[in-house]
Amino acid sequence: MSNLLDLAREVLTIEAEGIATLIKKLDAGFIKAVDLIYRAKGRVIVTGVGKSGIVGRKLVATFNSTGAPALFLHPVEAMHGDLGMVSRDDVVLALSNSGETKELTILLPSLKRLEVPVIAFTGRLQSTLARHSQVAIDTGVPREACPLGLAPTASTTAMLAMGDALAVVLLTKRGFKAADFRRFHPGGGLGERLALAISEVMLTGERIPLTRPNDTLEAAIQEMDQKRLGATLVVDRRGVLQGIITDGDLRRALKKWGNILGKKAKEVMTPHPRAISPGARASQTLELMEQHAITVLPVVEAGRVQGIVHLHDLLGRGEFKFTA
Repeated sequence: MSNLLDLAREVLTIEAEGIATLIKKLDAGFIKAVDLIYRAKGRVIVTGVGKSGIVGRKLVATFNSTGAPALFLHPVEAMHGDLGMVSRDDVVLALSNSGETKELTILLPSLKRLEVPVIAFTGRLQSTLARHSQVAIDTGVPREACPLGLAPTASTTAMLAMGDALAVVLLTKRGFKAADFRRFHPGGGLGERLALAISEVMLTGERIPLTRPNDTLEAAIQEMDQKRLGATLVVDRRGVLQGIITDGDLRRALKKWGNILGKKAKEVMTPHPRAISPGARASQTLELMEQHAITVLPVVEAGRVQGIVHLHDLLGRGEFKFTA
């Protein structure tokens, strides 16, 4: 049994080493690939054969879910009519560890005639595929995890990791947000959460951190510490929202006054904070919070506090406390 576990550990070590080697290979070519896809008016056409094709299908799913329209094109089917799906507005991402896969290289002249830029993921930068691509990204690994050196293992893992890196950099460059993610995942866990009304997911009752305007700042800090949301809402006797005190407000007050424990809540709070109504969707709330870089948002109706929502809960940090 120990021998089997040792072998499994060796496989994982080899695969991890393969991915680690990619870090030093990142260069201007990667940035050019990002720019090609970012500027393309069409889709990312991913193509590959065998294990590389399977990796390609996964990357298509990742691109599509993060705002980069993509489709998988099998090279053989492309030569029998499916090439008609490709236009000069597209970008082709071709995957081949050897860079000499015949089904792929035979496509290159046709793609050139269509004036479609090609990005290659390959383990050989001197290969046919690399030489005939606008960008060639080195995804080669020192060795395969297969003891025979035959079955694609570490090489396909590295190719997948490089594709994920490309997709994540692209979504960041595009300013892709969680609210956008929800539009592409209406049936997913995050999509389900963001489709709910805030009244269904907000914290209510004793879980809302509340402070009166004339309370000491020490009392406000105790309320913040007890409720663990990094903020407390300042309300009058009727529960009407007057302001909010956040960790940021405390830092600014310390910078301004030094000793702040003698201050009252109303002196430190941010008055008239942004708020949202109970009927708003979680997706709307998330968009508002991202737009204004805030993590805690009061839920208010007719001026009175009904609840509070934290950004991390919208994204699934904790459990929603549904109101009956």
